Amino acid sequence: VQLQASGGGLVQAGAALRLSCVLSGRPFSSYAMGWFRQAPGKGREFVAAISWNGGSTLYTDSVKGRFTISRDNAKNTVYLQMNSLKPEDTAVYYCAADLHVGSLYQEIHEYDVWGQGTQVTVSS
Repeated sequence: VQLQASGGGLVQAGAALRLSCVLSGRPFSSYAMGWFRQAPGKGREFVAAISWNGGSTLYTDSVKGRFTISRDNAKNTVYLQMNSLKPEDTAVYYCAADLHVGSLYQEIHEYDVWGQGTQVTVSS
């Protein structure tokens, strides 16, 4: 199982970016997916998660109303649409797959497979 994230970049505050993450090697539609981020000098933190069918989503408070997680099971892809970006959103963003059927989780240890990360830098 592999996850490949892309879409990061350098943008100004207020701009938008869309991250993508493709899963290969397993049936994508069976699993909840999550996005996490890690800023310089800080630990990895939860950003958003989506259930296997897209029917349920979960967000950390700091991104609610600005970020939207979605998925296209036909393309084995999960997205993170990030609007109104702020300098404090600067981080490496990671996608992750929860290979066990169950609830949506924010905890890092609940996710089994991780992508390589994509850098998002927001300048003020």
